[in-house]
Amino acid sequence: MPGMLSSSMGQTPDTDEPVVEAKPGNQPEDLTGRALQLRIRQQELLAELGVLALQRTSFTDLLDHTARMTAEGLDAQYCKILEYVPADKRLLVRAGVGWGEGVVGNATVGADLGSPAGYALHTGKPVISNHLENEERFRTPELLAEHGIRRAMNVILQGDGSPFGVLEVDSQLEGEFGENDIAFLQGAANILGMAIEHQQYERKLQAALERHQILLKEVNHRVKNSLQVVSSMLHLQANTVGDPALSERLMEASTRILAVGRAYNRLAYNADYENIELVAYLREVVEDLEAAVAPCKIQFDTPREIQFAADRAILVALIVNELILNAGRHAYVDSADGVIRLQLALSDDKTIAISVSDDGVGLPTDFDPALTKRLGTRIVRALAGQLGGELTRQQSTGGTHLTLVVPLHVVAN
Repeated sequence: MPGMLSSSMGQTPDTDEPVVEAKPGNQPEDLTGRALQLRIRQQELLAELGVLALQRTSFTDLLDHTARMTAEGLDAQYCKILEYVPADKRLLVRAGVGWGEGVVGNATVGADLGSPAGYALHTGKPVISNHLENEERFRTPELLAEHGIRRAMNVILQGDGSPFGVLEVDSQLEGEFGENDIAFLQGAANILGMAIEHQQYERKLQAALERHQILLKEVNHRVKNSLQVVSSMLHLQANTVGDPALSERLMEASTRILAVGRAYNRLAYNADYENIELVAYLREVVEDLEAAVAPCKIQFDTPREIQFAADRAILVALIVNELILNAGRHAYVDSADGVIRLQLALSDDKTIAISVSDDGVGLPTDFDPALTKRLGTRIVRALAGQLGGELTRQQSTGGTHLTLVVPLHVVAN
């Protein structure tokens, strides 16, 4: 902070020394035992404040702690943290100690160069006023006069890109603040300023993340709507095409698209945009398939909720879609209805087994999934490979039992 400041506010000191009042003699401070103890205590308080800042103390609590510790470290009765409000061009008392009721959160002081706090804010230079009753450089704020303040110090509080405000300490007692005091005050302001900058930066990151999440949810919502439109168009086309074989293929395509759309629907309303709850997702897919496999009934059995990566859950849903459609089309050709069972089971929280079974006619004895030209089977084999899973067929005298075993989490290469 600068040395002497002219009473004319048109001149700004060029030095980096504190702005202090002129005083005769300028005698060196007598470091008595009490003064030395106070300097030691100041260093302890700065260390405590630094720890609080690193502990991610809430912003309001950090302001309160800073005001209290600063007042203690300077043996003063009053301290306040002023936040600059650009719209009002004033400094708002955000936190403080010693002040009367209603001051904190409501009282303001001028932020112009004629105010000690305003001068510190605009120049970045600390200001010491040891005799406010005789102050000729600045006007004395009404708040200080009302509380009988005789001396005060102000230092700037930096923020993220622009000053946050000012840290000020005030005393009703006679005496003088010196350079050691301003060094302590500036140390407290630096610690608080870094915490303010960090929290403001985190708020900006959080706001950016929230905007990103909103955008992502909107994209997921629109993709879901688009897929539903395509699925509905295919469904309508299937009902009017006049060719049973083609109609069946169009219905299959419609259910595949709807299964993918269900995933995007969940992502659009899910706080976690990378994972979805697999059981609830598959339950929706099964509900969509019930009409396609009627009069067959689908039984769904699962032990509990399973969090699963969204992109991999879509592949699982497509496999389930194909297996249930195949069972509904081929398993019960000689009966009016039947049951198709879908079961999920976890193994040591490392793998998940998805089984689709029926009690129908079963697959031909010479059936080889690796050689078949059926589109559904080829889709299942391709998707299982993408999941890093294995599709197996359980030998049985009746019906078909197929199980897909996939890792619960992606296995790193």
